[in-house]
Amino acid sequence: MPRTRVYDAIRVLETQGLVEVQHTSPQQFRAVSLTEATETLRDQYEGRVEQLRDTLATVEIVDEDDEASVQEVWSMTGRDAIENRTERAIETASDEIVLVIGDKSLLTDDLVGTLNQVDDDVALIVGALTAPLQEEIRSVVPEAMTFVSGLEWLQGEDAAEGDTAIGRLLLVDRGTILVSSIVPDSKKEQAIFGEGFGNGLVVIARRLMAQGLIPVRDPGP
Repeated sequence: MPRTRVYDAIRVLETQGLVEVQHTSPQQFRAVSLTEATETLRDQYEGRVEQLRDTLATVEIVDEDDEASVQEVWSMTGRDAIENRTERAIETASDEIVLVIGDKSLLTDDLVGTLNQVDDDVALIVGALTAPLQEEIRSVVPEAMTFVSGLEWLQGEDAAEGDTAIGRLLLVDRGTILVSSIVPDSKKEQAIFGEGFGNGLVVIARRLMAQGLIPVRDPGP
């Protein structure tokens, strides 16, 4: 460090109890023993943890079982973050999972592992935009009800090759929604994620996502 900053640095260490000062001319400084320094730092951090605990204890806890749940929508960017949020949402399912995969690259080993861990009493419905992708999903997630989605029309007949493509569409327990898109050039994935829905939006979203699923095979009412 610059020589002119030495005294400033020592004063900071002194205020933290890590340096002793001998008020002679010139002044002399020395570090406290390792044991003393360790104890001093431990006391400081334990004090901060205690303060944090006391502060958090005053924060009002929101009851997750509150029927009047707040509807909220968030945006996300980045494939890793979106995949993590997708997997976390799937893991919370208690009734039904409807997932439509629009790009083969999104069928990762982690996602496959999460889908295969879904409880048997949870309806797992996975759609694909193409028949080859459906076959691949069927082979790696054999317990899932698979189908070729009818959402290819979202691309539009006049869609150019470089237009944004469908990424993934997820609906969990008809209350949690995630929709993502992929920019072809950069392969960047962006998504919106929402919770607390219990209205017509869910009905519309589910019917759109189930396009191509034979009605008699649809486990939902």
